Amino acid sequence: MWIRITDYIVKKIEADHLKNPKDPEKPMVLAFFQRESRSVFHVHQPKKVFPKYYQTPTGGSVPARKWTHEMEAFAQQELAKLPPQNGRFKITVFGWIMLLFSFSLIGYALYETATLPAQKEAYAQKNAALATVKEGEIYFGRYRLYQEKGDFTGSEGGFGWFKVVSIENDTYHIAKSVEISTTSKPKEQMNSSDFEEKSFAVKAKELEAYTKQFLSEDGLTEFNLGERKE
Repeated sequence: MWIRITDYIVKKIEADHLKNPKDPEKPMVLAFFQRESRSVFHVHQPKKVFPKYYQTPTGGSVPARKWTHEMEAFAQQELAKLPPQNGRFKITVFGWIMLLFSFSLIGYALYETATLPAQKEAYAQKNAALATVKEGEIYFGRYRLYQEKGDFTGSEGGFGWFKVVSIENDTYHIAKSVEISTTSKPKEQMNSSDFEEKSFAVKAKELEAYTKQFLSEDGLTEFNLGERKE
């Protein structure tokens, strides 16, 4: 993040009576300043005041590591005479925008965390309801009738709508639509109102929210159902 540091002079005091450890031939000035840091998000100027010695007339600073005891004592003496300085902290317009955006993200995250158990419960209940098969319901899917269990050769099948005619304990009686296609077609183009009188007795092999598989006890009749008709 881009930050600009600027020093502002608070007061200057002649320090000719002190020996310059950097260049004894040049007199010094003791300056007190405040330091301001500025970024696109904020402006900060603390109350603290810093002393620094400058050579005159060149203006070069004297490093603090070279200060004599007299220079240190004089700086502390004059610093004690300074009245308390004002500090400031200001958030820029862009800073407020970012701050509000951050609070919004945090608020949304807290809301999601607080409501997550309820969302999970609602999702679980929805899936449980979708996984439950009831009499009279109609599903789009496909079927397969085998001549021999597990042998695709000579089997017949297709795509269409299927109706759960009745349920007896764990046995489902499912009837095919009068219109069955050997190739996949959009469900909207298939007859979902008329069904054959004959139904097949099968048991549920898999009941999920969007996938339901049924298989007869002899393994020769199989239904794979998906979307339920509303």
